[in-house]
Formats: sequence, C-alpha cells, structure tokens
Amino acid sequence: MRNRLSNRGSREPTRSASIASTRRVAGVSSLMAWRRRVDRLLRRRPKAAPGEDRISALPDDLLLLVLRRLDTRAALGTGVLSRRWAGLPRELAALDLRVSDVLPPRYQRWLLRHRDIYSKGTFVLYRPRLARHEFMPNMTRYERRAMRAFTRSLEGLLAAGARRRVSRLRLEFFTTRNTGCIDRLISHAMDDWGVDDLEVIARPTFYQQTVHTFPSHGLCEEPGASRLRSLKLGCCVIPRRLHRYGALTRLVLQDVAESPPSAYENVFDSCPQLQVVHLNSCLCDRDAVMLLDAPESQIRELVIDNCVIGSVWLRDLPNLERLASMGTKLCFESDSVPFLRQWHLARRHGIEVEGFRQLLRRHLELNQFVEHTRDITDLIIRFTGPDRWIVPSTSPSSLLPNLRRLLVADVPSSWDVSLPRALLEMAPALETFHIHIASCMEEPNNEEIISWHPTKLRGHRLKEFVMAGFQGAERQVYLVKFVMEVCTALRRVAMFRNGHAQDKGHWDWEMVMQQHSWTQEEKDATLNQIMGAVSSAAPPVQVVLG
Repeated sequence: MRNRLSNRGSREPTRSASIASTRRVAGVSSLMAWRRRVDRLLRRRPKAAPGEDRISALPDDLLLLVLRRLDTRAALGTGVLSRRWAGLPRELAALDLRVSDVLPPRYQRWLLRHRDIYSKGTFVLYRPRLARHEFMPNMTRYERRAMRAFTRSLEGLLAAGARRRVSRLRLEFFTTRNTGCIDRLISHAMDDWGVDDLEVIARPTFYQQTVHTFPSHGLCEEPGASRLRSLKLGCCVIPRRLHRYGALTRLVLQDVAESPPSAYENVFDSCPQLQVVHLNSCLCDRDAVMLLDAPESQIRELVIDNCVIGSVWLRDLPNLERLASMGTKLCFESDSVPFLRQWHLARRHGIEVEGFRQLLRRHLELNQFVEHTRDITDLIIRFTGPDRWIVPSTSPSSLLPNLRRLLVADVPSSWDVSLPRALLEMAPALETFHIHIASCMEEPNNEEIISWHPTKLRGHRLKEFVMAGFQGAERQVYLVKFVMEVCTALRRVAMFRNGHAQDKGHWDWEMVMQQHSWTQEEKDATLNQIMGAVSSAAPPVQVVLG
C-alpha cells in the first residue's frame, strides 16, 4: 500500500510539469502565428517610395483643418511644400501679416546694438562717421529687402483672387514709397472680404521718421457698406470719411503725426456711433486745447495716454462711463460727464530744474480734480513729480459721495498724509482703500508738513485698508492710526514692507505683496503704536504685518 502511494506521489510532479511545458509550447506557437500574420499584412501594404509625401495624400477636408490651426505665417508658408498645398484655399478667419516676420535675425542684432550705444551714452565716443557708414547702410538694406519680399507676398495674395471671408486683418509694414499694395489690400479686404476688425501699424524706417497717409478716398471704396467695427491705426494720418463707417464702434489712434486739435474733435463730432476711443501718444500743439463737445456721442470708454497737447476739455460726453487720463492735463465742465463711474488719473506736476521749480512751485487742491466727478465709484490716482503735494481744500465737502474703491499709487516716501486723508474725508462711502508708497531719495522736509484741523469724520464705512511699502515712518503710522480711529466699520488693516500695485487693465488693480520677516520686537513696537488709538469698545480689527 505504501509503495502504491509513493509511486502515485512521484508521478504527480511529472504530470504537472508536462502540462506546463505543453502550455508554453502552445503559447509560443500562437505568438509565432500572430507574428506571421502581421508580417503578411505588412508585406501586402505598399511601401512608400523615397521622398513620397503621405500628408499631401490626405483629403482636402483634413488638410484645410490643419491649415485652420496654423498661424498666418505658417499657413501661407505651406504653399511652398508642394503643388497640392499651393492649390489649397487659405480659409483663415484672421490674417496677421507683419514685415517683422521677414526681417533676418541680423537686423535685430544691429538694432539692439544701436539702442545699446545710445542708451549708455557711448554714442559720443562712437565715431559719427563710422556710425553713418556702418549702421545706416546695414539697417536700410535689411528694411528695403524685407519690404520687397513683403510687398511681393501681398501682391501674390491679391492676384490669387480667391473668395474668402476674413474677420480680422492685422498689417505691419515700413513706411516707404512702395506702400500702394498696402492700401489696395486694405480696400480689398474691407470691400470684398468683409473685415470687421482692422489694425494697421506703420513702422518708421531707421533713417526717416515718416507716417503713412491713406488715399484720398479713405480706407475703402464703399465705406457705407463696410462691416468695420474696430479700427486701430499706428503711426498713420487720420483717414478721411470716418463718419461713413456706420458700424465702427471702437477706434484706437496711436503715434499719430502732429495734427491740429480740430482733427480729433471732428472724430468725436462726426462719429456718434463710436463707443470706445483710445488716444495713445498722439501729437498735437503743446499749447493747443482740444475741446470735446459731442452731445450726440455714444462714447462709453475714453483713454488719453501720454498725448502731447496743452489740455483736453470735456464739455459734453453724456454717455461716458470709463475714463483714463495719463500724462495729459484734463479739465471738466459742470455736468459734462454725468455717467462717469471709473477714472484713472495720472499726472506729473512740477519742474525738475531747481531754479524754475522754486519760482513756479505751487501746492495743489484736490477740488480742482474731482469737483465735477461726484458719481464715480472707482478711482486710481497717480501723482508724480516734485510738486505733487496736496493741501487741504479751502471748502471741504464730500466731493466723492459714491466712491467705493480707491487706489493711491506711487506716493513718495517723503510724503505727508494730505492726499490720503483728503480723499478719505471726501468719500464717506469708501469701502476699499489701497496705498502704494514708492521709495524716494528726497528726505522728509518739515516745511512740507501741512497742518490739519481736527477731523469731524466719524463712523466711516471703510472696511479694508492696505498699505504697500510701509516702513514704520512717523507719518505712515499716523495715517494708520487715523484710519483706525475714525473708521468704525473697519475689518482689515494690512501693512506690507515690500509690494506694489499692479494694473489689471486701466480701471482695476491688484496689490502684489512680498512677504517680509518681521522680528517679534518690530511687530510688538508697531502694533503698540497703532493700537493705542483704537477704542476698547470698537469691534475687533484684523491687523496683518507682512
């Protein structure tokens, strides 16, 4: 019995091993059979001949889908790949044609070298004759070659005669004598392609600062039938017959050549359908006055940024809601902007030359800026220059009764508290108050400290007060104590050693802070100075030091 059991036990491993080996043989054979089938399929597939283009063999629908996902330069460049690609229609909804895409990298290196020499002031040491015979020939040669290639490509685009629908066209070119095809392309795009968003940027050449002038008939042959809604012109003369573009609602003029104020006034008067107007770095007479009196205007957004002009008077813009005036003197007449809600005000005051500065120096009253803007809710103020000091108003009142959000940026570290305190007293409904203090080499002058009468302000609605650039100076601590004393609804006070105000468009901002490691002694000393003015019965306030 024992022998039978032992024999049976010895046969079991042999039988299991044979089964496992059989399974392995079957698996290997099936794998080899699968490989043979794959090899037969691959042998049946026709091999690609050397140099054969498989992508060009795709259907037109797939190739057009590829083209639509490319930018303008890459999509037009596919025409040199093969005849098949050259025959495909370029159905691009937006065309972005720039002469800078044609310029070689060497041009950029020459340009950077020229700017570097003049920015460092070494042009005095650089021989003028060498600069004339080295920079000018190379730069002009590259610009001339680029414009020739650019105009040839535009001529080819016009000669193709393909029907297309283009919604946006952007052109960038050098202002030379050979810009006739530019005008023809613009006219063709507006009349035949139905462009509704047009941007024309003319770049002056290296040796000649000229602007582009449009033909006498304007941008296109049939302005009344044009779909143009948005127009941006850079370094161009204001075209004629803008009032005939009935669909035009957005106009941006940038680096416009010196023009009389009447040229701009005519745009506001004759184009009542405009809703957005931006004037950026436009030239005018330094002593001229631009009068904006357009009672039928629909303009809701106006930006005047660093325009060279004496002053701009707003007499009547009844629908204006957002205004940005930066580097340009702006004056209001009573009830000229009844719906103005957001305002970005940036001005430089004073003369840098010390002798003239003392002779012409004067302090500013805030009334002259905000006395006709009672309904604004958002305000950004940037005063720079040596004479940016604000004195208390001779007739203090709540000139900003509806103001909710306020940013006072680029305040010098040698300041007194006149500007923030004046704004706080003028805006009883203010809820958010942000201040950015910029470093200043000028030491605080006791003569600049302006005496203030005790405030009658109590129960202010301010909820958040943030100061970036807080250094613990006496004047800064005084302002924080003043805010915490008079603002009974205050919930948060934040003081950051390092930080700045970052613009988010023209009418919004974000306080960008960098954390600073305060020692415990510094924190205790600062908090003791600030909290001493807070009543024990006042609601708790969150104080943040960063």
